[in-house]
Amino acid sequence: EVQLVESGGGSVQPGGSLTLSCQASGFDFSSYNLRWFRGKGARWVASSTSGNGTLYADSVKGRFTVSRDNTKNTMYLQMMDLKPEDTGTYFCDFADSWGQGTQVTVSA
Repeated sequence: EVQLVESGGGSVQPGGSLTLSCQASGFDFSSYNLRWFRGKGARWVASSTSGNGTLYADSVKGRFTVSRDNTKNTMYLQMMDLKPEDTGTYFCDFADSWGQGTQVTVSA
């Protein structure tokens, strides 16, 4: 059974930073691409490919960094220079499986 557990959200002021984690189990983590969304399936943010490639939405390029640790079955999203429009619940996705999400709130 695929399980995804997101963590690391919080409340920060504009310009602040957070690092989200997505702990995965139930599949061969190193062999698959995973994605981060803001809102479940709503707004794609970034992808981490099995070949350690990365892709980003234009709105987060230069501010967010996606990475993965295949030894820990974990994907990360380092978020810097956060803006109010980054506010939302962040989910990681694999094959249409989702975790519970982690809330990010950016406000002054």
